[in-house]
Formats: sequence, C-alpha cells, structure tokens
Amino acid sequence: MPVICAANPKGGAGKSTTILALASTLAEQGGSVTIIDADPNKPISDWRSGASRLPIKVLSNATEANIRDLINTAAAEAQFVFVDLEGTASRLASRAIIRADLTLIPLAGSALDAKQAARAVNLVRESEEDIGRKLNFTLAFNRTNPPPFTRRIEREITEQMLSNDLPVLKTHLYRREAYNAMFMERLSLFELDASQVNGLEPAIDNAIQLTAEVLELLKRNAGERAA
Repeated sequence: MPVICAANPKGGAGKSTTILALASTLAEQGGSVTIIDADPNKPISDWRSGASRLPIKVLSNATEANIRDLINTAAAEAQFVFVDLEGTASRLASRAIIRADLTLIPLAGSALDAKQAARAVNLVRESEEDIGRKLNFTLAFNRTNPPPFTRRIEREITEQMLSNDLPVLKTHLYRREAYNAMFMERLSLFELDASQVNGLEPAIDNAIQLTAEVLELLKRNAGERAA
C-alpha cells in the first residue's frame, strides 16, 4: 500500500496540515489510514487525542532505529500510510524518504520556504544516490491565495520551480481558516461546524481536489515502475 511522507527542514512549512488534510479526506472516503507522527512536536498525535470519529490510526513512537519497520508494518495493515517527518534533515527522514512511494515537500509562497524546500529536494537527491534509484517526490504549495488573488511572489516561485524541472502539484492547499481549525478543535474538516468556521466548504473541496491529484500521481508513478 502506498506510503507518503512529508519532508521539509523548515518548521512550520505545512507538513502536518497537508498530511492531515489528505489523510482525513481518504478516511472520510472509506480508506484505512495510518499516520506515523515523527515530528517531535507531535501535532498529529495531539489532534488524535481529540474527539474525531475518523478511524485514523496514529503512531508516535518513531525513531531512527525503528522507522523502516514501523512503515513496513503499517503498510501491511493500512491502505494508506503517511509519515509526518521532523523539521530537520536527519537519518530518520532519509530512511522514511527512501521507503516512501511519494515524498511531498510542502512550502508556502515565500522566498524562505522556497529555499528550505530546495534543501528538502537535495535530501531526496542524496537519498537517490545512496540507493542508486529514482525516488518520487513533488512540491506541494500550501497557505497560498486562491485565484484570482494569487500573489506575484507565489507565481514567480512556481515558475522558477517548473523551470528547474521540479515536479509541482497543480492543486495548492489554500490559506483557509478551516485548516487551522482542524488542529484547534481536534476534528477533521468533515466534522467542523460550518456555522463557526469561515469558508469550510471551499476548504473541503480544496482538500478533495488535492487528494485526487495525489492519488493520480501515485497511480502514474506505479504505472511507470511496472513498465
């Protein structure tokens, strides 16, 4: 079953938000989901301590020594496995990236985030050299403005990434109050109260679109490996 990890050495890059939006959407659609919370701050574990009804299993005992076994065991039991990595480049992160079917590199539309995302790309490239094969990854923008309010810096960073032949998801996880509310209320997007969270429906639609694109990318990558 596919393993998806989120990596970026910059703290606050949106790794946990991206993972939770994807995982909760898949669980809401009936998929079995496990998240390995390897972030020392444990944001996903804190979310799981809330009242969400979604059957998302969260493992918070990841270490450098056990991360591969943890991923393999989770992948044998769940349809989808997500790994929320710590905000530093480490051996634990490298081992998770090597095992993953897809590495998401979340970034916001800022020059600092773009610089740190480049470091994450380098980590993937170094991992490729270590094992002698290509690894699948893509940049995943979050906290950007939806059209027609896209900022020029966001467009320029996207164009720069594409000009450097870096894969970029077309769907951004836009700046929405609902994504913060997930962690505040410890609920999924689908359990939040629309009367209390501004723009909840657009946030749900956005998460569904992002999930569909990630699933299509996984399918395409699997087809390329089989060819």
